[in-house]
Amino acid sequence: MGPRSGWAGASKVLRPTRSRVRPLFQEHQTPYQRGGSLLNLLIFTWAIVVGVGALPRQVAAEKNKDYLMSNLCKTQFMRDLYWKIDGAVITSQNERNLDCAVTFQTYSIVQRFMLKFDRLQLDCNDHLYIYDGAHSVGNFKADLSCRNTMQSVGAIYTHTNFVTLKYVTDAWGTDTNGFRLVITAVKDPRHTCNDFRCNLKDFCIHKDLVCDGISHCEDGSDEATSTACVNMEASTILGMESTWFAMMMICIVLATAGLVTAAVLCFYRKRMPMPRHPHNSHNPQGHLPVNYPCEKSTTHILLKICMLKD
Repeated sequence: MGPRSGWAGASKVLRPTRSRVRPLFQEHQTPYQRGGSLLNLLIFTWAIVVGVGALPRQVAAEKNKDYLMSNLCKTQFMRDLYWKIDGAVITSQNERNLDCAVTFQTYSIVQRFMLKFDRLQLDCNDHLYIYDGAHSVGNFKADLSCRNTMQSVGAIYTHTNFVTLKYVTDAWGTDTNGFRLVITAVKDPRHTCNDFRCNLKDFCIHKDLVCDGISHCEDGSDEATSTACVNMEASTILGMESTWFAMMMICIVLATAGLVTAAVLCFYRKRMPMPRHPHNSHNPQGHLPVNYPCEKSTTHILLKICMLKD
C-alpha cells in the first residue's frame, strides 16, 4: 500500500468534526481579543435592557376607553363583532353628513349599561337614537336632538347587555354642536359585587373605573374624595403605578451599569499594548496583531501517523 492509498483510506475513515457551539472565548484568543468579545457581549446586553425599558407601558387595568364618534362611524363596516367595554367615553364634535350605528356589549351577560352625558348640545337637524339592543331597529329608547340637555336626559339604563347608538347629522353645524357620553357596564345589586358599589342604587362597576377622573356612577361616588382615591394616588409615583416605576428604575440602573462597563472596557482596550513577535521583543516599534496559529487537530495528527506506517 503506497502513501497515496493510505492517505485516501484515512481520509475516508477519519473526518474532522466541528462543534456547532462556539465558546465565548477561544483558546487561541489574546487578551486583546477577549476584551473585545466581552465588550460586544456587554453592549448587546445593554441594548436589550434599553429596548425592554423603552417599550410602551401597557396598563392592563385600563378599562375606560375613549372613542371619537367620527372614528367609530368610519370603522363600523370593518368590524364583525361588537365593541366590548366595561367603560367608555364617546365624544362628538360637529360631525357632518353622518348616518351610522355603533353597538356596544358588556363582558358579562348579568351586566347592563348606564349612559350619562357630560355634554349634550345637538343641532336641531341632528338626532342621536339610543336602542336597547344589538341592532338599530324597532323602537328606540331615546331620540335626542336640540331640545334635549344633559340635565333633562339624566342617566339612561338599558335592560339588555347591548346598547346601540345611531347618529344622523346633516351638512351644517358649528364647533359647539356635539356631545360627550359616558357608557358604563353596571351590575344590579342582586348580583354579587366583588368590585366597586355605587352609593346610589347600589350598582356595581369595575374597580378599575374608580378614581380615573370620569364619573361612572350616577351620583359620582366613584370619583368622590374618599379613602379609595387617596390610596390610589399614594400608590402612584410621577403618575405611574409603583410597580411600573420600580421596573423602569431597575431597567435604567442596569442600562447605566452596562454602558459604564462598556465604556471602561473600551477605554482599556484602546490603551492595551499591541502584541509583538517573540523574536523582536527588543524592538520598540510595535507590530500589527499576530494571528496565532491554531493547534493541530487530532485528525491531522492521525493522518500523519497513518502515512508513516505505510
